[in-house]
Amino acid sequence: MHDDLLYISRVFTEPFGFTDGIEGPACDRHGNLYAVNYARQHTIGRITPDGQCAVFVELENGSIGNGIRFNRAGDMLIADYTRHQILKVEMATRHVSVLAHEPSMSQPNDIAITDDDIVFASDPDWEASLGRLWRIEPDGTTTLLEEGMGTTNGIEVSPDGKRLYVNESFQRKIWVYDLSADAQISNKCLLFAFDDYGLDGMRCDMEGNLYVTRYGKGSVVKLSPGGEILEEIMLTGKNCTNLTFGGHDGRTCYVTVADTGNIEIFRVDAPGRCWTMQQAQSFTNIRSVGEEQEGS
Repeated sequence: MHDDLLYISRVFTEPFGFTDGIEGPACDRHGNLYAVNYARQHTIGRITPDGQCAVFVELENGSIGNGIRFNRAGDMLIADYTRHQILKVEMATRHVSVLAHEPSMSQPNDIAITDDDIVFASDPDWEASLGRLWRIEPDGTTTLLEEGMGTTNGIEVSPDGKRLYVNESFQRKIWVYDLSADAQISNKCLLFAFDDYGLDGMRCDMEGNLYVTRYGKGSVVKLSPGGEILEEIMLTGKNCTNLTFGGHDGRTCYVTVADTGNIEIFRVDAPGRCWTMQQAQSFTNIRSVGEEQEGS
């Protein structure tokens, strides 16, 4: 795919390789892509840069994943919506542990992460069309930040770490909060409200633009930090659930699509925040190892 062909989607993986529960795409620092429910429910699938898919982890005890993120150590964090918890996968051993368990959650759905590993989780109650917002500390301590919202779903932190975005699927609204250095939220404002279709996952690029999946419409909308629609990318499938950024330069957008059970990709003009975080942490880890060797 050539760099000059921006915002043109194409199919990346074979249709129906994933179940209709495909969600939570995230790229590791080596360029592999992960998404939930490959081949069957309860799995995490890994997709190589050339599109080869395989089961990476089988979740046990009835766990089913949704949103995926990576922390500074390179561990995979998974929102396990059936068991009301956030899981952690140590990538080298594929060992799965529980980072946080909160029985009062309806279901942790999508997650966002700050540069210092604080996690925010959306918590929709689909039947009641309500939702909540939670914060999870690196030690697993869980705090309810807001309740009585609409059906909270997509969630993201801005690249400067000063904003938190949360959308409501059924209400079709995207909210933005001021985010303090100690991960407190304030000054909630409406960024944008759509007239039709649903909303699902969201991600920021490094210029602060917000990419939003339009579930049912089969498109991804690019919004400016001020809430202006800059682009709308049409997909092959209709029920797009989430997206992430990766590729050799962070400018490939991967979109999970439920009705076709696969992943579509398109090129963008600026790298994604999630990709940039992974590359920065990879460099930091390499530097730390070098410093340890010099001191030994």
